[in-house]
Amino acid sequence: MIFIKAIIFINLYIFAIGILIIFMDKVISNYGECKVKINNDKEFEEHGGKTLLKALFENKYFIPSACGGKGTCGYCKLQVPEGGGPALPTEALILNSKELREGYRLSCQVKLREDLDVTIPAEYLEIKEYDAVIEQIELATSDIKKVKINLAEDDEINFKPGQYVQIMFDTPDGLDYRAYSIASTPERKNSIELNVKLIPEGLGSSYVHAKNKNDKIQFSGPYGDFFLRTDSHRKIVCVAGGVGLAPMKSIIDFWNNNPHGRKCELYYGSRTTKDLYDHEFFVKIAKENPDFSYYPALSDKDPEWNGECGFIHTVIEKYLEDGANSEAYLCGPEIMINFVTEVLIAKEIPQERISYDKF
Repeated sequence: MIFIKAIIFINLYIFAIGILIIFMDKVISNYGECKVKINNDKEFEEHGGKTLLKALFENKYFIPSACGGKGTCGYCKLQVPEGGGPALPTEALILNSKELREGYRLSCQVKLREDLDVTIPAEYLEIKEYDAVIEQIELATSDIKKVKINLAEDDEINFKPGQYVQIMFDTPDGLDYRAYSIASTPERKNSIELNVKLIPEGLGSSYVHAKNKNDKIQFSGPYGDFFLRTDSHRKIVCVAGGVGLAPMKSIIDFWNNNPHGRKCELYYGSRTTKDLYDHEFFVKIAKENPDFSYYPALSDKDPEWNGECGFIHTVIEKYLEDGANSEAYLCGPEIMINFVTEVLIAKEIPQERISYDKF
């Protein structure tokens, strides 16, 4: 009997807490209309309570955010001179002390509670929204789909190899978006290819994987400081894990079509041969272009595989030479990035010449 009463009390307590949270959100957190001033020039009004990032997005100001507004990637940082309130502990984990002193904030963590000013970099104001149609969608692996998207006939997208776009979709809580690297070469300006891995309960990947040929799709872009530096003459070292291959395909395809004497190497880590997609594409380039070297490796035992085995950083240790005259581009899981970075630095590639995109 005492046990049953305890269960009833706990359930009533949880219910009361839920009602209190709803009350706080609907009543106490009702801040009314707030003005958002952009670069001391344009402004818009938005109902208080939502994040600055969401408010900007809904008013067609497209700010980078690879993590979907979770406060982990740091890409959405902006200067908020007035009205942002004190920085949250979550922001202090991402922003350094100098950035905090200069008024930088993670726009996904700033709530609209009053009128505020925000400074948006000029390049962000050039980011566009695109209406497009899916030309083709096919399985690359058991959980990765290659999605080819055509823009409207009179539209073009200008991006750098390695950058990404943000796919838009509706949710019960309003418009949302997720970031996906462009896998195609920027020389094709009226279409892009995305490689999308299905994440269990992932809103963005589930949305894309449910799409079919000829379906309409919206995205904004391009975004990102992760792209091939074309003003360099150093060897290009690309390292990818899993679906992190997407931006490397864009970089290598562009490099292969624009010869300028630079050598290029691709180190690609996958679990099994079934997860090793676009393998033949890179094998073909390696056969035709003597300046390209391809080093795929599997982390799991696979009787069908005669190539390198083990984690990709061990393959880099084995084969990479002339690090002092190289620059590196990394995309994959954070643990891979960390191990690979250590190896690259040991191979005399300085930290400032190592670019990466974590997921």
